[in-house]
Amino acid sequence: MNIPCILIPALVGIICGILGYLIGKLCSKGNKDSQSLTLQSDLEDCRSNTQNLTAKINSLEENLENCRKNNLTLKSKIDELEKGVDKTLSFSGNSFTEIPFNSELVYEIFGKRIKENDLKIVEGIGPKIEELFKNAGVDTWYKLSKTSVEKCQQILDNGGENFNMHNPETWPAQADYAYKGKWQDLKDWQDVLDGGKL
Repeated sequence: MNIPCILIPALVGIICGILGYLIGKLCSKGNKDSQSLTLQSDLEDCRSNTQNLTAKINSLEENLENCRKNNLTLKSKIDELEKGVDKTLSFSGNSFTEIPFNSELVYEIFGKRIKENDLKIVEGIGPKIEELFKNAGVDTWYKLSKTSVEKCQQILDNGGENFNMHNPETWPAQADYAYKGKWQDLKDWQDVLDGGKL
């Protein structure tokens, strides 16, 4: 057997193996470096996105806090408006104007002195029923005008048997006339009512 014939292919095989190993190692190192660079780039993108999201979250939280403050401000303004809404208002065009209570006109039409928001101007309501309604929070013409007939009946029912005979069917409508200062219309209507009933 010829040793160089066996030795040369064996050496060539070993050299090829070593070269293949080294080339593979270099390629894998290049891939690892490439993967490392890609991972670092992805990590930087994530950090940048996290910072952007954190900034957006902070901005949204600030907007939410501003909305809460505005909401409280609006609620307080609504409360103030609701307190002042008992003033008689008239709608003309795009705005409301206050109609002042004219006690002289009321006296001229009804022949008696009436105080503003006196519920007894409503036919069918006397002092005891007025007291009953005021205790239930219905203490102005406006509030009575916005109270349903069913709610009025419930207030009467809560007052006991002495109030069962009363019929509040027209009371909110009468209060609406008083609230809007339509005294002559109220008087004309009351002239055809029977104790506040149709």
